[in-house]
Amino acid sequence: MRFILGLTGGIGSGKSAASQWFESQNIVVVDADIVAREIVELGQPALAQIHQTFGDWVLLENGELNRRALREHIFQNPTARKTLENITHPAIRASIIQQLQNAQSAYVILVSPLLFETNQYQLAQHTLLIDASEELQIQRASQRDEQNIEQIEKIISAQMPRQEKQKLANDVVLNDGQLEHLYEKLQPLHEKYLAMAQQYSS
Repeated sequence: MRFILGLTGGIGSGKSAASQWFESQNIVVVDADIVAREIVELGQPALAQIHQTFGDWVLLENGELNRRALREHIFQNPTARKTLENITHPAIRASIIQQLQNAQSAYVILVSPLLFETNQYQLAQHTLLIDASEELQIQRASQRDEQNIEQIEKIISAQMPRQEKQKLANDVVLNDGQLEHLYEKLQPLHEKYLAMAQQYSS
């Protein structure tokens, strides 16, 4: 068995900055968001299933998924969201497991914004939450994504509350927005995870 670290954080918390830092330490990162995009690419079984289930309108002229149309549809229709999740979640999980098993590094990280919400934390032996105040989350996400503040607040309120995540996570790093402060906090954790990985594989 290999040691898998689950890394999560709300929108604008800095989890991408954290995962990039771990990658710079030669740790393989499997990103659930990237996997979610990969499984609905052209030629993937999940895309064919979505097409069969929802009809031709979910595809663009080139045969790719019309993400915007589908997103708007499931936003207005909770049962359609459930149907879509029943198609995508098993495919995402299977692909994540495959990539985690294939990773060649001292330990491997699963990055997922919905680590605790989707039970993906069960794939990890240990979890790390990159945490930030809501004000900072809104400020960062609005600068980065050019979304309006109302949209970002909606995303935050749809995610599990910070306090809940803090209780569930094994380690919590409070990110004040200074990258060097974040890296200083990650360094000792990386050393701890290397030691844990060694114990885990022995």
